[in-house]
Amino acid sequence: MSTAVTGVKSPSLTDVLNKQVANWSVLYIKLHHYHWYVTGPHFYTLHQKFEELYNEAAGYVDELAERLLAIGGQPVSTMKACLEQSTLREVAGGETAEQMVQAVVADFRQLIRELEEGMSIAEQANDQATSDMFLEISTSLQKHVWMLQAYLGRRP
Repeated sequence: MSTAVTGVKSPSLTDVLNKQVANWSVLYIKLHHYHWYVTGPHFYTLHQKFEELYNEAAGYVDELAERLLAIGGQPVSTMKACLEQSTLREVAGGETAEQMVQAVVADFRQLIRELEEGMSIAEQANDQATSDMFLEISTSLQKHVWMLQAYLGRRP
């Protein structure tokens, strides 16, 4: 890690990638939980959407971990390590369908913020490939936030 002018250590690119691997791993499990436990009048719609999102999450876990390996890092690969490094939290259980969607929106917004920070760190490290990967994921998440907010009857 490098030390910034303020004396605070900024995360390395491998740290950022590992946090993303951890976040997407936790989110994958959370989305699976929501897929299995969603109920109510919008069951079918949300059941399908959560499946789409956990499949997307699985792809990101692999893509991020492989990028990390390509630049000499070691991706987290246990749930314990993922939970320790993730900024996202596990599902509590018992959420309503609306609460599930709200939680996904909040998680996606958190990831967008972290991906934007990661783009800056990647650019400082002259790693355009990682910056582009972060931008692609962030763009997808922004669209999901818009769609999920519309589902909730809200504007992003």
